[in-house]
Amino acid sequence: MDESDANGNEGRRIAIGSASAAPGTLARGRLAVADLPTGGSERLPVAVANGAEDGPTLWLTGGVHGDEATGVAVVQDAVAAFGDRLADLAGAVVAVPVVSPAGLRRNARETYYADEDPNRHFPDADAESARPPKLQERIDARLYAAITGEVPDDTGESADESSEFPVETVGSNATADALIDCHTAGVGSVPFAIRDRVLYGDRRSEADAAALSEELGRLVDAFGLPVVREYPAAEYVEENLQRSTAGAVLNEAGIPAFTAELGAHSVVDDDLLAAGVAGAFGVAVELGLLAAEDVPESVGAPGVGVDPAPVEFPVRRFRGPTTDTPGLARHRVAAGDAFEAGDILARVVDAAGTERGTVRAERDGYVLGRSEGLAVYEGDPIGSLAVRDDGDLVVPRDADEE
Repeated sequence: MDESDANGNEGRRIAIGSASAAPGTLARGRLAVADLPTGGSERLPVAVANGAEDGPTLWLTGGVHGDEATGVAVVQDAVAAFGDRLADLAGAVVAVPVVSPAGLRRNARETYYADEDPNRHFPDADAESARPPKLQERIDARLYAAITGEVPDDTGESADESSEFPVETVGSNATADALIDCHTAGVGSVPFAIRDRVLYGDRRSEADAAALSEELGRLVDAFGLPVVREYPAAEYVEENLQRSTAGAVLNEAGIPAFTAELGAHSVVDDDLLAAGVAGAFGVAVELGLLAAEDVPESVGAPGVGVDPAPVEFPVRRFRGPTTDTPGLARHRVAAGDAFEAGDILARVVDAAGTERGTVRAERDGYVLGRSEGLAVYEGDPIGSLAVRDDGDLVVPRDADEE
């Protein structure tokens, strides 16, 4: 229901699904994205904090993986805090705290639609398939259309006036100028922000990609968490990360977007909740939605309570190194620890405790988090690392970096 202002001012009304906010108001509602076999529809919760003055639109999303609790809480608390500053807000904040209700109901990473990552199905013009789009692809296409302001194609079905979800229910005046997708990384993980490489080729020229990357860098830095660059381009595409929420919005739509990894999954980490909200306000200030002096006193500075990266050189994500020996992994470094190439990261022992092998660092860097579980098989990674990165931030889509 629209929480309209006392003067009934319409101005630049922003609508997403059933949420419709006039200037200076906060509205909450639902965005229908799928029909259910038992009747009714799958609906995403949405909130729109529409400032008193016009300006850019910042999107906040969370819960694309149903067990990533802190990300959901960050989006909820951030939009509520922006709602308390509507008179000072020049622009709007659109929030979708739970992108995957079907995962949240299970408290699981995957949904019951399919046993696969729901964050790898957003639109990609280069994706080729002879089969009709699956349900998750259709859901993600509808959300992507709301974020980008594009009319969904037949993967979203909303171009059909007879559909349950006609075009006008997707959104109006809500196209994102930037997006923060809030996640958690894993058990014991340190927090960090992922900066994707910007791909050029059919989508955009190298010069346009460089400009987009520069804008993205400003926003990631403003969030205040240690910055970790994404995988090299070939691995990025192989992992379908260009079809993640932030990956598609950035590299398909050309809108600056990044992922915030806020520690461990399953429970809300209150310290990282505060850091995530502070980061959202830092980005809002950088975008010009809010003056720094208008940030609520209850919101800390970006990076509040978070240790800086333990290394000074640029780093990228690396899943590994892997073990050639099956057994039980006994780690020798913890999340946040720096290491040098050649250092032992873990020893592999048999069930009786006899050492069978070691796993060493291949590059300098630091530990983001350990892999879950004790047992490892041949080829299993022992953790998630941030390793030295000398690659470019702007690369051709088919680049094969080191």
